Amino acid sequence: MEMQDSLFADPAPTVPLAERLRPRTIDEVIGQQHLLGAGRPLRVAFEQHRVPSMILWGPPGVGKTTLARLVAGAVDAHFIVLSAVLAGVKDIREAVEQAQLQRQQGRATVVFVDEVHRFNKAQQDAFLPHVESGLFTFIGATTENPSFEVNSALLSRATVHVLKALSDDELVALLERARVLLGAPPMNDAARTRLVAHADGDARRLLNAYDNLVASAGGATEIDEALLERTLGELLRRSDKGGDQFYDAISALHKSVRGSDPDAALYWLARMLDGGVDPRYAARRIVRMACEDIGLADPRALQIALDATAVYERLGSPEGELALAEAVVYLAVAAKSNAVYKAWNGVRDFVRQDGTRPVPDRLRNAPTKLMKSLGHGEGYRYAHDEPGGYAAGERYLPDGVGERRWYEPAPRGLEQRIADRLAELRALDAQAKNPR
Repeated sequence: MEMQDSLFADPAPTVPLAERLRPRTIDEVIGQQHLLGAGRPLRVAFEQHRVPSMILWGPPGVGKTTLARLVAGAVDAHFIVLSAVLAGVKDIREAVEQAQLQRQQGRATVVFVDEVHRFNKAQQDAFLPHVESGLFTFIGATTENPSFEVNSALLSRATVHVLKALSDDELVALLERARVLLGAPPMNDAARTRLVAHADGDARRLLNAYDNLVASAGGATEIDEALLERTLGELLRRSDKGGDQFYDAISALHKSVRGSDPDAALYWLARMLDGGVDPRYAARRIVRMACEDIGLADPRALQIALDATAVYERLGSPEGELALAEAVVYLAVAAKSNAVYKAWNGVRDFVRQDGTRPVPDRLRNAPTKLMKSLGHGEGYRYAHDEPGGYAAGERYLPDGVGERRWYEPAPRGLEQRIADRLAELRALDAQAKNPR
């Protein structure tokens, strides 16, 4: 447990660059303007010196700890830091005792819990009575969805603020601030672009890499890509996240799967992972391929893609990568269809361009007598009571919308059988409209 009264003491030169550049006022914060801009929630709280308990949810390196420190500084509060990875109930008890002592001295306390999602239910519950009594202001930081990882009782007593990854422009601004502090040589555009892409919105990652880079620069008059490769080559590799190579490799993987070439698909997957692409990102793309290019021609493809994602989450790298490879091979050899993809795009285009048509009375819900008296549900044909479980000739689109065939099954895999079934049903519809 860390207890701090002097939140913003000048750090020594040996302190990591990210700590040396930690903002001391909200005006120094780079990013999070949706929370800190004029009239925005946290800006208003700072200006009014009114700080409620809160959960700060966002990816690593976006300023969660910084905002917690600034909150404490705004109300001149005693600041207690707990790491949920290391702390236990004993540490929580000590924090409570410290807060009680501070209250006796007429001072407020802010308890900051980093990675609060790692606390179990009992540990999270230990905060509840003290948050309710106002003994201290609780601030939790998490990279995980608090809806799933934070107890509902604690969540209901805190405001959730969502922090965003820093944009490229914001990272460039942070780099310039670091350059001035270190008195470092300028960086050319190509090297800056590569370094910002490597950071992927994470300020801490950016500053740690830049600190190493400057230390390796020696008497260089400019930091270029060659120095970047020598210093951070293993980290940068070939993926060039955010650049053309990154998106080209994804495109090649997708096209190899669509083209039913398992060997090429495996090659591009390996290239992506070897180049530093987050396997979770690759997993999301694989799930997308199952939906877009295989669809209902082989519904097992989607399940296999989802299973591979779950296996990776369970095992991590490198073991979990085998499950992603298995999914890629299955998708590559599976029957292909983009029929649902095309149908969905077609329906969405139609809905965007069309007016808001009313639901026909026969299809409306009628849970009350009033609704029934208005004709809701009148004339509806319950398909289960019809021959073959199908109300032949019935229409379910809004009145005024003509016959539509957005979904046309591909003549492959399971969709061939779906096409045959739809043909049977359409024949029954035609017969119902034109009985002999």
